[in-house]
Amino acid sequence: MAHRIGAATAACDRPPAIAAWATAVGRHEREGPLGRLFDLACDDATFGRASWEKSESELVRRTMGLLLDKSGRRADDLDCVLAGDLLNQCVASTYGLRSFGIPVLGLYSACSTISEALALGALLLDGGAAGSAAACASSHFCTAERQYRSPLEYGCVRPPTAQWTATACGAYLLAHRGEPPYVRAVTFGTIEDLGVTDQNNMGAAMAPAAAETLRRFFADTALCPADFDAIVTGDLGAVGSELLCSLADAQGTPVRDRHADCGLLLFDRGRQDVHAGGSGAGCSAAVLAAVYLPQMRRGSVNNLLFLATGALLSPTTVQQGETIPAISHLVWLSTSPAPFAAGKGAGA
Repeated sequence: MAHRIGAATAACDRPPAIAAWATAVGRHEREGPLGRLFDLACDDATFGRASWEKSESELVRRTMGLLLDKSGRRADDLDCVLAGDLLNQCVASTYGLRSFGIPVLGLYSACSTISEALALGALLLDGGAAGSAAACASSHFCTAERQYRSPLEYGCVRPPTAQWTATACGAYLLAHRGEPPYVRAVTFGTIEDLGVTDQNNMGAAMAPAAAETLRRFFADTALCPADFDAIVTGDLGAVGSELLCSLADAQGTPVRDRHADCGLLLFDRGRQDVHAGGSGAGCSAAVLAAVYLPQMRRGSVNNLLFLATGALLSPTTVQQGETIPAISHLVWLSTSPAPFAAGKGAGA
């Protein structure tokens, strides 16, 4: 079973493998710099369905089907799937997964949902409660705009700090056996709120949560940024990424030379009208799988920290003048399947 390290980190005694992964995106994402890396790209944002919400559910259904096909598994081979999205009651995941007959653990952690799903799934396997599990997260530009801001027909002008919600989904298979990467440890985040009230500046709201989770992980493990080939955040965008690097500098754990953000990788900000970058629960779920897991499978990246970040707001809280709390969960991915022991370094 996983053992506790420090105040907030759990290290896996039997680090489970991410045995397979699958990604699906929309046209805008296909036209970005990573377009050729995704398993499926659909030029029709409706995915052949009659409403935007049904479209996102179809996106989830196709991605989970791809995961099963790529892994050579049947739905009844999985003990559970941990899944979530940005919609009320997680309906994109619910309706997208209902035909598979797999036990579903619905999650909501905004745009940090995929790191929470991977972390919880790894602990379920390490503790013996599951033999295999899937983790999945999705988002859709049109469903998010309708729920959080205004319908597309309104034609709202977005400020420079705003980010573009990705139409994307990523799904992962966690198993006891398989090639790297392995989930070596996880750190669950605390809710951080520095008083940001602008719902069009999610990066500023989420950066403090990522900084705090990193601080707790490094304090618990006695590791440092130099022990990792990459420190990858989910969806901080241009504003949040710069703020995270500044906060990390102030904490004495500088990450600037190895930090990358999924929201900045997904789109070409100079060519595509995405302002501060990409966002959405599907953004980091798709980018991690498409970009970094193949590098780890090839051995060009050996130790990676993945921190998806989520802004825990709703239209109701915004209308009531509330500030925007945020959270970030961390997953340490490694090409080494060895259990981590404090004091031995990341490569041990």
